[in-house]
Amino acid sequence: MRPLPRITVGMIVLDGMPFLPYTIRALYAHVQQIVVVEGAAPGARGIARPDGHSRDGTLEELRRLAAEEDPDGKLVVVTAEDEGHPDGFWPGEKDEQSRAYARRAAGDYLWQVDVDEFYLPGDLVRVRAMLAADPSITAVTFPTVTIWGGLGVAVDGWYLRRGGADFHRLFKWGEGYSYATHRPPTVLDPEGRDLRTLRWLDGRTMARRGIAMRHYSLLLPKQVREKVDYYANWGLYRDTVQPERIRRWMEDSYVTLRKPYHVHNVYRLPSWLQRYRGEHPPEVQRMMKDIAAGRVDMETRPMEDAERLLRSPLYAAGRELLRAVDPAHDWFWRTRWFVGPRVRRLLPMGRA
Repeated sequence: MRPLPRITVGMIVLDGMPFLPYTIRALYAHVQQIVVVEGAAPGARGIARPDGHSRDGTLEELRRLAAEEDPDGKLVVVTAEDEGHPDGFWPGEKDEQSRAYARRAAGDYLWQVDVDEFYLPGDLVRVRAMLAADPSITAVTFPTVTIWGGLGVAVDGWYLRRGGADFHRLFKWGEGYSYATHRPPTVLDPEGRDLRTLRWLDGRTMARRGIAMRHYSLLLPKQVREKVDYYANWGLYRDTVQPERIRRWMEDSYVTLRKPYHVHNVYRLPSWLQRYRGEHPPEVQRMMKDIAAGRVDMETRPMEDAERLLRSPLYAAGRELLRAVDPAHDWFWRTRWFVGPRVRRLLPMGRA
């Protein structure tokens, strides 16, 4: 039997509380190194401290974890100052931060993890065994379940069904490998080849194997406010994400449910709420219990309105209609530049 590969986790974090300690604990027994790059890129200047660090005590919690909960010395904390940026801000837009953890990676594989991303413990074991059994694997993309407002509710929609739920997260690593881009996550081998062009296990493959990531990006109001602040202040998406529209989305489709068919933050396409009856990782359950008991001071979203919606036959009918229409709309959108002119030529006005 081949030995299990060594895994390095790479994480970028800004304002990662309350998830951070639970995320680290969930990963700790399954990986050999956890490199956490803390702080803001210039686009996040409006939601960081003047020194470029988290406003919610994330850096201080990382240092506490390293001092008190890291018996095997797995946790490495990196700041912009460590990389020669004395103002505390990282240059670029997360590419530099990703390369900072990649440069320190000592594992056979590099596993990119955001602070609100979790896996079932059994899935972590299965993935590592899978890599040991087939060392030719160069990259893994995970399907995701996005949790919304409470542990019993998930969000689905056209964006997620058209590839938005597939996250490129795990890459072969070693001497000569390089981290190319954060959007999308891209790692190159020593010959400069994108690892997703080689032995890549895509989201559909992992779904068939029953392995998925749980994404808690829309669980807590704090996260949603910070996400909205980030994209509203970040110039890179100004062509597609207008500040006033994304703030209106938060008010209409998260704080309230006035627009219940646009509940995902990619608000241009329809999305909806549905029951989630699957498992949650133990550390996520522990976090929510700690919040409920007052051991962690964190606002949660009241879910009475969502429960009413999920009990509504009318809402369920609308959800099923959107599911049914999605393939046709997706086909039309993908082929519109090819099909549109030909359709117009068939119409009387097109032949005039």
